[in-house]
Amino acid sequence: MITKPSHPIYNIHFGLVCLSSLLFSASFNMLIPELPEYLSSMGGAEYKGLIIALFTLTAGISRPFSGRLTDTMGRVPVMATGSIVCFVCGFLYPVLSTVSGFLFLRLLHGFSTGFKPTATAAYVADIIPRERWGEALGLHGLCFSTGMAIGPAIGSSIKLYFSMNILFYASSLFALLSILILLNMKETLKDKERFRFSILKISRKDIIAVEVLPAAIVTFLSYIAYGAILTLIPDWSQHMGIENKGLFFMVYTIASLVIRFIAGKASDQYGRIRVINIGLVLLFVSLAVIGYADTFTGLMIGSSIYGIATGILSPALNAWTVDMSHVDHRGKAMATMYIALEAGIGLGALCAGWYYQDVIAKIPIIMYTTAVMSVFALVYMLLRKRSQLT
Repeated sequence: MITKPSHPIYNIHFGLVCLSSLLFSASFNMLIPELPEYLSSMGGAEYKGLIIALFTLTAGISRPFSGRLTDTMGRVPVMATGSIVCFVCGFLYPVLSTVSGFLFLRLLHGFSTGFKPTATAAYVADIIPRERWGEALGLHGLCFSTGMAIGPAIGSSIKLYFSMNILFYASSLFALLSILILLNMKETLKDKERFRFSILKISRKDIIAVEVLPAAIVTFLSYIAYGAILTLIPDWSQHMGIENKGLFFMVYTIASLVIRFIAGKASDQYGRIRVINIGLVLLFVSLAVIGYADTFTGLMIGSSIYGIATGILSPALNAWTVDMSHVDHRGKAMATMYIALEAGIGLGALCAGWYYQDVIAKIPIIMYTTAVMSVFALVYMLLRKRSQLT
């Protein structure tokens, strides 16, 4: 832990990690709106569900390793590894231009989010006092979400005016900038170890931090919808005549940005549980609206509510995870939460793609089903609270 500065959040270390996360997020998110059509153009329309599912599969598999490396080798090297993977993949997409090559790269690309966010969350927890974790993680999430907002919008514009190959190279450029910023960041792990292959030897106890399972369960259930959204919204937008397929993501992320800072501070002041429950209710409403919408206005309203819901849930769930974690195993704790996140996104994408099969009329049914998952999460939270009171 580094010493507490007079202004613990607004300092150069926190600013650098936030900027790096913004560029990293924009790097891989700028591809998402255009990948379904790109895969279809190669003759792989039936594999649309795998675009996100394969990405999240390797992200989830790599979490225990990234958590272990974060707690042994340091936060900064693990963050850099995630950005390097994004940088390399951007250059390989134009080269491996077959369906099988594309799907292989989606697997490889997933390692990026398996590494960087895990180490970043641990780094933020190291440099910020405990009583302001919610606020700090909310601010960091705001920057990550800014990348999610500008990424799809920039990506769709590049594809519209240039080409897919230029889009892939632009993705690599953003990842490179993210890496360069990391070079100036100070490591916060005191007792660092040199890399050795024995570090990668993972036992069962290294995979899951049992103490943070409640946060992981809620994360899993609430992010199933996101997998479905990533898979279906580009086609749903196109069906409604929206030319820029990144517009939905931009609107929902802007809404998320507006609420994140307030939500993070609210979770510090009023408690994680209360804030999470509010987020889950709004998540249900948003998914019902998205499924019911049949106009541009309706879809944008659903997108806005979804952004508010995720903007409330994300910092509160992150802070709740850190609250329950052991100080010496913070990397493992964050990895556990992110494994749940990736599992939810992957399952949502896989099931949505399997059921969808390019039949537009099925999209509302899928969205209503994901809304039910948020109800399950809310019921779990309420039952857990009741069991603690008895």
